[in-house]
Amino acid sequence: MLLKLIFRNCIWRLSSKEKVLYLTFDDGPTPEITEWTLNELKKHKAKATFFCIGKNIGEHPEIFKKVIEEKHSVGNHTNNHLNGWKTKTEDYLKNIDEAEKYFEESATLKAVTLSAVEGRNQKLFRPPYGKLTISQSKNIRKKGYKIIMWDVLSADYDPNITNEKCLENVIRNIQNGSIVVFHDSVKASEKLKFVLPKVLEYYSYQGYNFRSIE
Repeated sequence: MLLKLIFRNCIWRLSSKEKVLYLTFDDGPTPEITEWTLNELKKHKAKATFFCIGKNIGEHPEIFKKVIEEKHSVGNHTNNHLNGWKTKTEDYLKNIDEAEKYFEESATLKAVTLSAVEGRNQKLFRPPYGKLTISQSKNIRKKGYKIIMWDVLSADYDPNITNEKCLENVIRNIQNGSIVVFHDSVKASEKLKFVLPKVLEYYSYQGYNFRSIE
């Protein structure tokens, strides 16, 4: 895949001989939907990674705090869900910095330590839409972020596919070490609620562990 060659310094999959999967959730925190997602993960003792939009953390800090307290990892998804291809590098980087302030502010909340928020043993970043330029990628990595892409896209946000097709997108493409993209957003909620429980149940039965990206 050309994009993987161009952005070879991004992480597309975590190679593993073990039965391990890395579920990720973009665009939250979102009232009710993020909490529902956390409850489903808890049923299977699964850990995941949440790529959060800064302004959403600002609007729903209590939900973000719950993600941290339940020992999931978190990553920066810009402050306003920007498309890197349509945004100047300087403006894109400023928007990431704006989002980062919410992560830092959350570290001061009671019962949430700085080390937990940077849970985050290393800072993680995922570009909205998977779109960023070479210049943006280089500068984001200079800021100390690991850029996390994916090898399995559920397309739970797509209104033109069925719930069954969304499930197929996941099941058909998963392999050991796969990074799977879901969205804890209103737009994706119908398909997420159909697919996530089935993925968790099926792969748990197959002996897989669900881990957060560190």
